[in-house]
Amino acid sequence: MNQNLNKYMQEHLAAIQQKELSILCAIHDICERNKIDYWLDGGTCLGAVRHGGFIPWDDDIDIAMRKEDLPRFAEAAKRELPEGLFLQTKETDPTDPHPMLKVRDMNSLLVEYGDDFKQPYEKGLYVDIFPMIPYPNLSRAACKKITKNYCTANAILKKQHKYSWRAVGELFWFGAKRMLFSSLWNISNITMRKDIYYGNTLDENGYGIMHRMDSIFPTKPITFEGKTFRGPANPDAYLTDLYKDYMQLPPEDKRKGHAAFYIEKLT
Repeated sequence: MNQNLNKYMQEHLAAIQQKELSILCAIHDICERNKIDYWLDGGTCLGAVRHGGFIPWDDDIDIAMRKEDLPRFAEAAKRELPEGLFLQTKETDPTDPHPMLKVRDMNSLLVEYGDDFKQPYEKGLYVDIFPMIPYPNLSRAACKKITKNYCTANAILKKQHKYSWRAVGELFWFGAKRMLFSSLWNISNITMRKDIYYGNTLDENGYGIMHRMDSIFPTKPITFEGKTFRGPANPDAYLTDLYKDYMQLPPEDKRKGHAAFYIEKLT
């Protein structure tokens, strides 16, 4: 990375984190007022447990919510989000390529490596809200095989391709794989009980992770940056599912955020 750019991003990271924290506070307040459950997810939950707040090099916030609660949250957010924040969904921002809801800050900029600047979707700082669903009572190995194969095929099919015989071959091969594993997933949902596990929607589970419901519910208070939010019922089990030995710090060369560039305040 350009050393000047690297220095800029390090100097502005704390301001970025504070703005994202303010978005999380706004989401928390809406959920509290409307009795909508949510919990800190991914690196945000890890940061809360391991660091008491942000992972020092992290530049995003992730939360999770039951999929069936998302419409109610969306309606409340449209009414109650503070000025300057924007609920980004397929309905409010049709060119947005992301499948999950985001609450964006309109007076900032976040550039991610996969961003498409030919599309006009909003690109301010945000908090991700991942939809979570009950899973069929598959073994963890079977779940991982289905979800990882489906997501790999889906990602390849969604990539931009140049016209070639290879692209045609990929279309048929990975199209067939996606159809196969999608069918296996649908059959499992129809034929199996769904009373033990919870996880991301199929499109968002490329790592094949599923959590026991009793590791999530009932959610309980968790401290993040000195403030109280909602966390999973058993953070240790939840984080072990995600990261295995989650208290072990990654190698120094892996301690990087997700953004290519950011500006915490445009005007």
